[in-house]
Amino acid sequence: MTSNFLLSSLALLFFFFSLEKSFAIQATREDTERNHEHLVHLSSLLPSSSCSSSSEGPKRKASLEVVHKHGPCSQVKVDVPTHSDILSQDKKRVNYIHSKLSTNYNSAKESYSGQSGGATLPVKSGSLIGSGNYFVVVGLGTPKSDLSLVFDTGSDLTWTQCQPCARSCYKQQDPIFDPKRSTSYYNITCTSSDCTQLTSATGNDPACATITKACVYGIQYGDSSFSVGFFSRERLTVTPTDVVDNFLFGCGQNNQGLFNGAAGLLGLGRHPISFVQQTSQKYQKKFSYCLPSTTSAVGHLSFGSAAVASRYVKYTPFSTISRGASFYGLDITGISVAGVNLAISSSTFSSGGAIIDSGTVITRLPPTAYAVLRDAFRKGMAKYPAADALSILDTCYDLSGYEVVSIPKVNFVFGGDVKVELAAAGTLYVASLKQVCLAFAPNGDDSDVTIFGNVQQKTIEVVYDVGGGKLGFGVGGCK
Repeated sequence: MTSNFLLSSLALLFFFFSLEKSFAIQATREDTERNHEHLVHLSSLLPSSSCSSSSEGPKRKASLEVVHKHGPCSQVKVDVPTHSDILSQDKKRVNYIHSKLSTNYNSAKESYSGQSGGATLPVKSGSLIGSGNYFVVVGLGTPKSDLSLVFDTGSDLTWTQCQPCARSCYKQQDPIFDPKRSTSYYNITCTSSDCTQLTSATGNDPACATITKACVYGIQYGDSSFSVGFFSRERLTVTPTDVVDNFLFGCGQNNQGLFNGAAGLLGLGRHPISFVQQTSQKYQKKFSYCLPSTTSAVGHLSFGSAAVASRYVKYTPFSTISRGASFYGLDITGISVAGVNLAISSSTFSSGGAIIDSGTVITRLPPTAYAVLRDAFRKGMAKYPAADALSILDTCYDLSGYEVVSIPKVNFVFGGDVKVELAAAGTLYVASLKQVCLAFAPNGDDSDVTIFGNVQQKTIEVVYDVGGGKLGFGVGGCK
């Protein structure tokens, strides 16, 4: 009897041990799955009716808030474009970039120079060439006039509309800048060496005003938007404590296009006339931005010592050979979906190269890479009902019947084995809860340059250390 009791006890212990082991394995499996999925409350992907802060941690010195033009935080009131219009205009921008880069191929290396200094601007999401880009508010002139300028890492020339609008000016929210009311404004002459820089910065040769001999610039964008006017110098007020004298900019007398209320553009490219290069002594060729997840949240654009606030930023070298002097190149070496490295050859990305662009909305991948990413994402979303395609986005879902969903995590791997996890807001494009789409699209050919767009950059602090030759990613830099 004792023997039977011992056998029964051992059997019971073995049963409980097996059960515990089974639960442990199941828990481990569930933990692993959770680690490779975003558990998303769908309400978090939609903007709120009220403005909410999105900056993490303490306020930065000389920081300005960054808000979306179409959200409750913005003072700029414009007509909101449809999602189809946004994506259609985004396609035009990408075509423009591909066209521009197909005729320009040059290496770019920057040397470190400058002294300490820092400032932070508010980034407000706007609409350059009809797409969901971002803008900041700066002061121009003496006394200063506050202007809302789209900021663009793919452009060099900073310009704004100017009185008397000799030919035409589109409708903007701010009063149009009047140089006659500023004591610090003056035109560049067409014989100046500054004037000759316009050819490489804009792709157009400068003209010379017949009577005044003032330098005249002209710049055109991918959707035929353009600005023409006088190339000038003026006092630029970045923040109340940071002022840049003799700043080169375009004073536009003939301007047309889909700028949706913004007063012009702040060029953050690599050319000598860009804001980054003109302020190199003050800000050390460093800047960072954080794009919020929705139109009701707030981000930032920061310069100099204020550009890096997180010690969790991971750096990848800029690509040593980048297409186009304006753009910032990077090396993409791999992508994973739900923790599984995708079977994509590294040569797929290297054949066309890659850039990061604040003005492109949807990331464009080589068709070969996109097909693998799309198939893996669809596999992870198989339990959710499909929805119709939206313009260039072919993988969409109807999530209107859910409050919480599980989204496969998408990770990018950049040069130097830098792994960056995209947020749910950086993986999805939400037209409505009935049409939530994978926010990637294929290029026309594997040889086209890959573009890492601004949806994928949402909530990540992106740090440009141009002097140091590196690009940083701080996951969770804003909400």
